[in-house]
Parts: sequence; C-alpha cells; structure tokens
Amino acid sequence: MPITTEITDEVILATFKNETSREQAFTQLVRKYQERLYWHIRRMVVEHEDTNDILQNVFIKVWKNLADFRQESNLYTWMYRIATNETLSWIDAQKRRTSVSLSDQEDFLSEKLVAQKGFDANKIEWKLQKAMQALPEKQRIVFSLRYYDEMPYEKMAEILDTSVGALKASYHHAVKKVEAYLVND
Repeated sequence: MPITTEITDEVILATFKNETSREQAFTQLVRKYQERLYWHIRRMVVEHEDTNDILQNVFIKVWKNLADFRQESNLYTWMYRIATNETLSWIDAQKRRTSVSLSDQEDFLSEKLVAQKGFDANKIEWKLQKAMQALPEKQRIVFSLRYYDEMPYEKMAEILDTSVGALKASYHHAVKKVEAYLVND
C-alpha cells in the first residue's frame, strides 16, 4: 500500500511561482483545501448550490491573488478569510435582494435547511444546524469556526480581523443560545 504525504503549502507556493507549473500548483491547492472551505461556507449558507457558487468565487479570487500572497499568515488562514468575506458578501447581497428583516433572513435560512434532502428534525445534527441558523451572523461564524473547525481564537482573530476577547464573548453567547435552543426544542 503506497504511503501518501500531503503536499506542503510552501511547495504549492513555490510551484505556483513557476509559470509552467502554475496550473498544477493551483490544482494541488484546490484538492488540499476544497473540502474544508466547502464545509466552512456550507455551514453559513446551508444550500449546496449556493455553497458551490461561493466556493468557485473564492478560488477565482485565490487564483487572481496568489502570486501577490506575502505569506504574512498561513495560506489556510488567508484562504479562510477570503472564503468568510465572500460568504458574508453573498449573505449581504441576498439580504439586499430580498430586502427582508434579520428575523425573516433567519427564517429563510431555517426553511432552506428543512428543505434539505435527508432532513430529520429529530436528529441532533439537524437540531444543531437549526440552532445555528437562529444565531446572529457573527455568532454563527464564530460558533462554526470554533465548534466544527476547532480553530483557536488567535487564528479566528486573524481571519475575522477582530480581537480575541470579542471572539470569546461571541462564542460564549452563541453557545448559550444554542444550548437554550436545543433544550427548548
């Protein structure tokens, strides 16, 4: 059985700098991060088709800007920030397009969740998703990054461009709201 080793970000970046191997490097980057970014986005927008559209935009931005990446942060952190910003922009555009109130937006996301194939309101993972959709946008993102991705607050602070203290407070409030939702549902 062959041993597979994951290609490092440094190798991907070095390969990308060479014009002749740029596409190969980008393909490796997509393979390495596609699934993690997909689930990060999906937890915020719920629907598979919307997630794929946003993810495609993320990788277009990564392709256009990778040559200028200064490596002041990890490649993963940089891409997560792009994915988060693209997702938030998409959510804002949806809100403007439908011009609904915040509670209507939460209801809209909850309805999308319920319409998903395989939805079972009695399963804990679906209850958790419904609880997350009821959270305010910032708390939903912080909860997702911390709970699902087990991301340290310092890394979240880089991605979301905010303080560790503010993130800890947001996560604390999100956890309390999710717990209350799960207990009362």
